[in-house]
Amino acid sequence: MPFDLGLGGAVWMAVAVLVAALVRGYSGFGYSALVIAASSLVMNPLNMVAVVVILETAMSLQAWRGVGRDVDWRRVGFLLAGAAVGLPLGLWALTGISEDAARAIISAYVLVMCLVLLAGWQLSGEWRGGSNFAAGIVSGLANAPGMGGLPIAAFFAAQAIPANVFRATLIAYFPLLDIYSAPLYWYHGLVSWDTIWASVIALPLTFLGNWLGDGISLRAIRKSSGGLPSCCWLCWPRSGC
Repeated sequence: MPFDLGLGGAVWMAVAVLVAALVRGYSGFGYSALVIAASSLVMNPLNMVAVVVILETAMSLQAWRGVGRDVDWRRVGFLLAGAAVGLPLGLWALTGISEDAARAIISAYVLVMCLVLLAGWQLSGEWRGGSNFAAGIVSGLANAPGMGGLPIAAFFAAQAIPANVFRATLIAYFPLLDIYSAPLYWYHGLVSWDTIWASVIALPLTFLGNWLGDGISLRAIRKSSGGLPSCCWLCWPRSGC
């Protein structure tokens, strides 16, 4: 098995991948954080960083149909510019510490981000320009362990951004961030043959969970806007039926 997981560890990770993909399909974020946090209980979590990046990209492509018109591309540009600064610094710091230290940092980070999201803090109006560049730097730092989505989700949630724009912008940002991240992960030794095998094994569960979550999200969005065609639950995500 990839990363020398036993049967118990493999089952644990399979369940974690499915649940995380469902959450990602529904909300547009959270997959990497859940999978990385779960993996820290059975392996070195840094082993899963490149895996979640590959799978995040696959899910973004799966969910892309029909969301392009809702993307705030100006925000995406500022976020990517900031991430280009933050990610190399984050990888330099994270790959220089021990496995136990990485576990502690990742666990603390996930806890803090969850508390921030639960707190429901709000900003005045919509923040644009330089504030998105700063958020991108934080996202880049956090993407060193593959979890660059949570700070952006918290930043967006604190603003009066329509749900469809919120979700579509995250879906557009993630694959572009991952394309930039991939060669840096390889350079820092976070990509191996186990990365490829783990990605292939996890892909069906990831697609299934993402499809289910996306269907639930689509129903909720259309219901809130005045009705849902009965076919939508059965259609492939963003079918536009």
